[in-house]
Amino acid sequence: MEITNINDIASFVWAVKCGSYSAAAKQLGLTRSGIGKSIIRLEERLSIRLLNRTTRSLSLTDEGKLLFSRCVSLLDDLEDIENMLAQRTEVPRGRLRISLPLALGRLHVLPVIEAYLQQWPELNIDVSFSDDFVDLIENGYDIAVRVGHPREDSRLLTRNVAVQRMITCAAPAYLKRRGTPQKPKDLTDHDCIHFLSEGKPRPWSLNAETSGSPPSVLGRLQMDSAEALLSTAIAGLGVVTLPDYLVWQDIRNGKLVPVLEDFAETPTPIRVVYPSKKHLSPKIRQLIDLLVESWSPKAPWELD
Repeated sequence: MEITNINDIASFVWAVKCGSYSAAAKQLGLTRSGIGKSIIRLEERLSIRLLNRTTRSLSLTDEGKLLFSRCVSLLDDLEDIENMLAQRTEVPRGRLRISLPLALGRLHVLPVIEAYLQQWPELNIDVSFSDDFVDLIENGYDIAVRVGHPREDSRLLTRNVAVQRMITCAAPAYLKRRGTPQKPKDLTDHDCIHFLSEGKPRPWSLNAETSGSPPSVLGRLQMDSAEALLSTAIAGLGVVTLPDYLVWQDIRNGKLVPVLEDFAETPTPIRVVYPSKKHLSPKIRQLIDLLVESWSPKAPWELD
């Protein structure tokens, strides 16, 4: 098989995964026309039509579906061979694509990535920040950091590296003005600032003092940025529930005061997620090891 055949196959697979020539070109570092020419060349060589093309979408023909499933396996096998050989040198190199949650990623994972890049000059890293769910396999990510319990997915492996504790807190000036809530039901008399997720306020999971659910409390302000919520709470506009990795410094320096600590929800895991492969490449394995080392024996944001 000529090397151009492999390049054409890669263009075809990524065009299908990404849903467009432009997105595939971005992933492979090529031009849109280059992706299109590769797929046409592949179709001509096989004398079949692989894709139904419109101005807005791509869809696989029956022959295209068959070839796609085989080509994905082929490229996975080639990557597995490359990772197996790379383990002989133990030197992280090449390109690493990472998906991170916004606040946790920027504040606590990015410093680890920066240290990793300084250690290994042959490595390049692409980082995407988003609180939306991202399919690692479909979007071509090598590794992700996620908060919460894992979904069932046999294609992925996961490793717990820390925990997230949600802390309900408010500014001292606000508590002086409005009083300190002693039980979850007291929040009905307070301004509560909520995080918006997919256009809806995310409910607080405080453990109620009875077997019932905590009261549903909506405040005057709702936003889809955790860091904006933090600034607003510090400004004294209300009570907020945010992750410990976001509020720990402001609690230590007295800008925020924890409340309802006896009713805090159960901590949730912070996990590293990566595709399941026979041979894990050094660039993935050593980044996971560095993250674990940097957050052990406890994460830097954990309050004493």
